[in-house]
Amino acid sequence: MNRSIRLMIALTLLLTASPLAADEPKRKMSGNPLFDGWYADPEAIIFGDTYWIYPTYSAPYDEQVFFDAFSSKDLVNWQKHPRILDNGAIKWAKRAMWAPAVVEKDGKYYFFFGANDIQNNDAHGGIGVAVADEPAGPFKDHLGKPLVDKFHNGAQPIDQFVFKDADGTYYLIYGGWRHCNIARLNDDFTGFIPFEDGTTFKEITPEGYVEGSFMFIRDGKYYFMWSEGGWTGPDYQVAYAIGDSPFGPFKRIDTVLKQDAKIATGAGHHSVIQVPGTDDYYAVYHRRPLDQTDGNARVTCIDRMEFDEKGFIKPIRITNEGVAAQPLK
Repeated sequence: MNRSIRLMIALTLLLTASPLAADEPKRKMSGNPLFDGWYADPEAIIFGDTYWIYPTYSAPYDEQVFFDAFSSKDLVNWQKHPRILDNGAIKWAKRAMWAPAVVEKDGKYYFFFGANDIQNNDAHGGIGVAVADEPAGPFKDHLGKPLVDKFHNGAQPIDQFVFKDADGTYYLIYGGWRHCNIARLNDDFTGFIPFEDGTTFKEITPEGYVEGSFMFIRDGKYYFMWSEGGWTGPDYQVAYAIGDSPFGPFKRIDTVLKQDAKIATGAGHHSVIQVPGTDDYYAVYHRRPLDQTDGNARVTCIDRMEFDEKGFIKPIRITNEGVAAQPLK
């Protein structure tokens, strides 16, 4: 091949590649959904300088036997970590592995999940715990059995969230079937510490609650959020209450996240990220694209969550654009 032909080929390759290379640094918005695939019930959390999302793999129950995770340095570019936990590591989990809640404690990462969609106290399953040395796993079974395997106060043992209070106490907040419980976890997350009155599970169910609990503290107030409606329908939405402690009482204030007939339906089962040292909050949630009718056709999205001057949450506007890049410092 003569020199002039080689030069022409090299120039052609350079011109072809240049637009892609030039476009990459200019990508400043995340877009929605955040990543490809059917994923729901996202747990979003920050570990160090990295954002993490742990979702449910959205598929028929018998196919829900593993979890993937996603990480990002800036909320815009996401890396997939496949099969960080599956039912090969959790021998008692047979199906319907749902709604991760992940926390770091003493250098270990604890992964709480629901499994088997139990319908009564005679079925085997409930809320389990796995543990790993890194946020991307691999995770292994922490107990060899479920942590919660019965219905207490009418709450199905699903949709768990682990809340760390300002005093360092960890609570498990969970529940389906329109009931929500709170229980105080022990130091190694192998069980619970009963409350002063001798009970282990206290019901904190607000009006309208169905499932999908989430809690955070802002300006000394406890914000409790949950999902309402049917998860396969367009009416799935998120409401909230504000209390003075993790136990409430919680009186429903308003709906803050719901469908937009021009964008998507079924917006719900969310989590919240606060960027450390700022008042920047993001809601990470799932929704159903307008061209989809399958209940499992759910995608993970992110949009800003803001507050008014009285501390109430403003309605969250769901978008196709998502959010701007925000690297962690």
